[in-house]
Amino acid sequence: MPGTAVGEAVQRQDLIDFVIQEARLLDAKRYEEWDALFIDDGYYWVPLVPDQEDGLNHTSHMYEDKLLRQLRIERFRSPRAFSQQPPSRCHHLLQMPAVEAFDPAGNRFLVRTEFHYTESQGDELQFYVGTFFHHLTLQDGALRMTLKRVNLLNCDAALPAVQLFI
Repeated sequence: MPGTAVGEAVQRQDLIDFVIQEARLLDAKRYEEWDALFIDDGYYWVPLVPDQEDGLNHTSHMYEDKLLRQLRIERFRSPRAFSQQPPSRCHHLLQMPAVEAFDPAGNRFLVRTEFHYTESQGDELQFYVGTFFHHLTLQDGALRMTLKRVNLLNCDAALPAVQLFI
């Protein structure tokens, strides 16, 4: 994972590289490395309706803190996880990430990325499109996610269970 050395200023390209590498980790099933990209109290969130204000006071497809992400990752690794027989695979196709907020003084950065996501399991394929919002901060010399928000285009539709992390 490309990092920013302690004392170095974050560059816009660092933010773009972060988003691209984050998707590659998921596609490669390197879930523990992916989870380490979050700060300890960071969240992975897939809202249930367009323009949803928060994941805490409203129902979401997913609103996962560190514990819930780690439980999901353990399930992926378990040979007894029936839902992962055969194992799922995924592929992220990203547009060029766009830096929407760049605040080095406040240590807050926001990157928006349009995506197409495909999940495969056996003979089944699921397709999702939408927008990622990576809320990033510099912590211990490396970029980390405080929040990854996944806005699905059809978030308010009756969706099948997403097995992996989008």
